Amino acid sequence: MTRASKEHLLLDGAAGKIECVIDLPAVGEHRGVALVAHPHPLFGGNLDNKVAQTLAKTFVELGYVALRPNFRGVGASAGEHDEGRGEADDLLTIVEYARTRIHARAPVLAGYSFGAYVQTLVARRVTPERMALVGVAAGFVSGGRSYTSEPVPADSIIIHGELDETVPLANVLAWARPQELPVVVVPGADHFFHRRLHLIKNIVKGSWQR
Repeated sequence: MTRASKEHLLLDGAAGKIECVIDLPAVGEHRGVALVAHPHPLFGGNLDNKVAQTLAKTFVELGYVALRPNFRGVGASAGEHDEGRGEADDLLTIVEYARTRIHARAPVLAGYSFGAYVQTLVARRVTPERMALVGVAAGFVSGGRSYTSEPVPADSIIIHGELDETVPLANVLAWARPQELPVVVVPGADHFFHRRLHLIKNIVKGSWQR
């Protein structure tokens, strides 16, 4: 393989088909698999979200195969929104697919906003190589929703915007504090990381020492 390539496929899940895009590294053997979860599907989140794409591109550049599924009810994915439970089941289905097809070891779990919350649920059921979470949905967030994100491994990369109004920084610090988990705060960034997507890439790459 001489250049990066992309595949689009439909996998069988508990609620029907799961739409997924697979981004493959440009050259050489891959070093693992990164599973990237997009933000809330009822608020426009899908696999083409800019933060999700940034995470996928970052891991492809690091030599990983990146898998970006659409959650239930989004795009060609069947089913209905399940507040994270069914979504976590579907991500585990994709992990099993990666193990079978790509012979991947423990996956990297990456996600943004609601997708980051779902990945904390997935990490309770599969041991990840590492995690990279951006704008983790934790506590009470805008729109009257509330999320109880699970603890994550100590080497997880947690990135949050200083000026996030959707998920206040205080929420994420309250979640991280009892875990003694460092949080990388991007000054001036809102929840959507407008004009700061390159910083997400730089932070993850700079922290990825393997």
